[in-house]
Amino acid sequence: MNENAKRLSDLLSEQRIHITPCCCDALSARLIELAGFEMMFMSGFGVSADRLALPDTGLISFGEMLDQARNIRSAVSVPVIADGDTGYGNSLNVKRTIQQYSYAGLACVMIEDQVAPKRCGHTQGKQVVDLHTACHRIEAAVDAREESDGILIMARTDALASFGIDEAIKRARAFRKIGADLTFVEAPQSVEQMKRICGEIDGPKMANQLEGGLTPLLPPAELAELGFAIAAYPFTLLMGAITSMQDALAQMKQGVIPPAKMTFAELKTILGFDDYYQTESKYAD
Repeated sequence: MNENAKRLSDLLSEQRIHITPCCCDALSARLIELAGFEMMFMSGFGVSADRLALPDTGLISFGEMLDQARNIRSAVSVPVIADGDTGYGNSLNVKRTIQQYSYAGLACVMIEDQVAPKRCGHTQGKQVVDLHTACHRIEAAVDAREESDGILIMARTDALASFGIDEAIKRARAFRKIGADLTFVEAPQSVEQMKRICGEIDGPKMANQLEGGLTPLLPPAELAELGFAIAAYPFTLLMGAITSMQDALAQMKQGVIPPAKMTFAELKTILGFDDYYQTESKYAD
């Protein structure tokens, strides 16, 4: 097991809720770490928005996601969970996705059972593959884990929207039996469904907490009481960044220069200028 996967596994063994902000690029990832969080999630929705300014509807490619993952991983030292979508093809593509994310130093990869091209789990038009195909995807991911350096596998199902909670739980339990390390049932629409997910599926589970999404937004303490190990927040930073930029641009459009919210020195520290200058001095003549 690679070092980052081991750190994530150790965190998940602590039997508590882990508040997990979602990053979309190296800068947001660094800010998450500087704020003191122990792990983060690289959101496919966020990367598609940040890199392409396009919706999370399967338009972004594996190469683009992998490149973003490498940049994020190089900017932080805490474990990063990455969105692997459907694996970008058949079972052999799933294996390659897991292997390449593992080589990039990620701690965990999420693989889902949607039909490609996938969609954000809280938007219209998503469909899932049959259970047999879904299980083969997770089997391939688990095989790749064993053949590489032990990156963790999160198995996601979106079956609830089309086939109901019983089918979603059935799939998640099947994925655990195959060997998935974590499970994620996307878009439960009530606390009762969330209770069933935690009560009927073993192992660590993730709750996706979206502002304006289908799933109830609950306090972390309540999510912990239900039995979730991870509370992911995919929109919080993205929405905050967009609205802050919109506010600043609106003021500039009116001829008003927005007041600085940090000093230039603080900005340079966040971006690593201090460390750069210190290292630069080592090699100075």
